[in-house]
Amino acid sequence: MTAGGDKGGMQRSANTGGLADDLDFRGLLHQASDPCVPARLGEGGVTVYTGFDPTANSLHVGHLLPIFTLRRFQIAGNRPIVVAGGGTGMVGDPSGRSEERNLLGQDELAANLEAISGQLAELLDFSRGAGSSQAVMADNSSWLGQIGLLDFLREIGKHFSVSQMVAKDSVRSRLETREEGISYTEFSYMLLQAYDFLHLYDSFGCRLQMGASDQWGNITMGIDLIRRLRESQVWGLTIPLLTRPDGGKFGKTAQGTVWLDPNRTSPYELYQYFLNSEDGSVATYLRYLTFLSHDEILSLDTAVREHPELRLAQRTLAAEVTASVHGHDRAASAIKISEALFGDQISALNEDELLMALSEAPSSTMSREVLLDRSLNLVDLFASSSLEASKASARRTIGQGGAYVNNLRKDDPEIVLGPENLLCGKYLLLRKGKRSQHLVRFE
Repeated sequence: MTAGGDKGGMQRSANTGGLADDLDFRGLLHQASDPCVPARLGEGGVTVYTGFDPTANSLHVGHLLPIFTLRRFQIAGNRPIVVAGGGTGMVGDPSGRSEERNLLGQDELAANLEAISGQLAELLDFSRGAGSSQAVMADNSSWLGQIGLLDFLREIGKHFSVSQMVAKDSVRSRLETREEGISYTEFSYMLLQAYDFLHLYDSFGCRLQMGASDQWGNITMGIDLIRRLRESQVWGLTIPLLTRPDGGKFGKTAQGTVWLDPNRTSPYELYQYFLNSEDGSVATYLRYLTFLSHDEILSLDTAVREHPELRLAQRTLAAEVTASVHGHDRAASAIKISEALFGDQISALNEDELLMALSEAPSSTMSREVLLDRSLNLVDLFASSSLEASKASARRTIGQGGAYVNNLRKDDPEIVLGPENLLCGKYLLLRKGKRSQHLVRFE
């Protein structure tokens, strides 16, 4: 299949300035083991790998940056390998963490692995039509599970000193900040990742490992191992971490995780997340997470400076990311919902779209009989909702012009609602002011 099916942004070609210039423009180069790496990638023909441990049954938006960077490499003619860590996932990577991971069982890991493999297959080109750049999916349990402990210690472990391993940031920070330190299980993770690189070098001719900046120590271990055992030069490259406006890392354990699985974070919610990006973050996100041209991005930078109230950059970012992850149709639906939710076009939404948009809004259920016998007026309706504490407060809201039914302002407290007012034949959307909403379902 073609990467992403109808996923729009990823179909754009690389910028004419070349991959190295594009990576520099986007701020994607954090560290490289050799300054020649960006130019070498720009020539194509390099096999590159990065890995994702299946510690949840979905990837999240923090994973988009390495995935989209791999896609940029692929567009430039390189072959990406995605290692889904069925083996390393049983151990847990200490990088970027202040506490020990909970170890998952094999059945849960296998289910997670299947789920994220399907997501990755939608974001890179695994089709034969990609030719020599065809993406490869690999599960490191297939080789880590075949090597015995004693063989691993003799063949791999002897090449690394404890002092060398303790010096790595991922270990040192844990030893300095936690009384319990780090378990031997997580301490050994960097050796397993180094062995991954060696195996991929032997099996696929992989010459480059790419990861986030917190992976640098693990990556250099693999480079050193291949130099020792194969007397060959391979490379490492890291990209910045995708961070929240407060500087925190996007992650599965952080509150408010934004997932790629549409059943966990709907396309509408994904769209809304990026639509609400702060002006100070949107320029970075446009560079990291879209395949827009440099000129398009610079134009949006100007729009943020000169007309921030239009939020053109945020709307473009949200549409591009949602289309890349979920396809054009779902992105168009998310845009439609977003534009209708506070406008007079809300009646154009179907039931699924309406419920998706209002999944977080308070709701209640009333008997359909009150509509049929014309016994429900506006005051009673608002007073029975979460928006008002009493009929008196409901009257004040209506009198001040702050009451809306299906996004239409209502200023008569005695107006009677009937079946003709329902959305999708079942619902009334109440709104107080600009943002407070309540959905009433009639049965």
